[in-house]
Amino acid sequence: MSRRKIICALDTGDRKEAIEWVKKLSPYAGAFKVGHGLTLPHGLDIIDELKAAGAERIFLDLKFHDIPNSVALAVREAAQRGVWMMTLHLSGGPAMISAAVVEARMIPEPSRPYLVGVSVLTSIDQHVLTDHLGVERKLDDHMMILSKLGVDLGLDGVVCSPEEVTKIRPVIGNGIIVTPGIRAVNADSHDQRRFGDGGTTLALGADYLVIGRALTGKIPPEEALKSLGLDFASA
Repeated sequence: MSRRKIICALDTGDRKEAIEWVKKLSPYAGAFKVGHGLTLPHGLDIIDELKAAGAERIFLDLKFHDIPNSVALAVREAAQRGVWMMTLHLSGGPAMISAAVVEARMIPEPSRPYLVGVSVLTSIDQHVLTDHLGVERKLDDHMMILSKLGVDLGLDGVVCSPEEVTKIRPVIGNGIIVTPGIRAVNADSHDQRRFGDGGTTLALGADYLVIGRALTGKIPPEEALKSLGLDFASA
C-alpha cells in the first residue's frame, strides 16, 4: 500500500495543530486535505505553511459551488497556490463545471490541478436526499448521473463513499475516485452515514482515501492504518 494513496484530512482550525500533524504524518500520507476550518481563519497562505512543514501535496476541499464566473475565478486563485487537487459541487450544473475545467486547462502541466466533483456528501442518506432535499432519484442513481456529467464535461474524477465505488467506477472509466468516510469496522461513524474500511475500499477500485480523525488521533499512525485494513509496511 503506497502512502501516496492516503490523503490526511486536517480537520482543525488551529494552525499550530495542523502543522504538527503534517510533520508527524507526512511519512504516512502523500497529501493533506485543507478545508474551510483552516482557510477561513488563516487564508490560502496556510497552504504555503503546510508545504514548508512537509506536505508534499495539498488537496483543497472547499467544494466550490457558485455561478460559473465565480467558480472559474476560485479555481484560478487556488491553482496559483500550487494545490494538487480541488473539489467542486456537481450540482452547480454544466456551465459551472465547464467554466472550472476551462480555467484549470489554462494551467500548463505538470502544475495543472486535478478537479474532482462532489455529488452527494457522505453525511447524507436516502432519507435526507428525498425527504429534506426533494431529490426523487435513488441516492446511487443520483450520484452516478452527476458523476458521469462531471467526467463527461472534463473533470478528472469524483468523490464518493466506499459504498458507491463499484457503482461509480464503470460510469467514469479511468477517472479518479477519491473516497472519504474511511473508518475501522468497529469504529464510531461520527457524522458519516456511508463509510467503510480502507483496505476494502482500495480493493474495490478507489484511487485515494481521505482519512481524518482515525489518523490524526492519539493512536500511532502505523496502528491506525492497520486498524483501517491498510498494510503500511508493504508500501
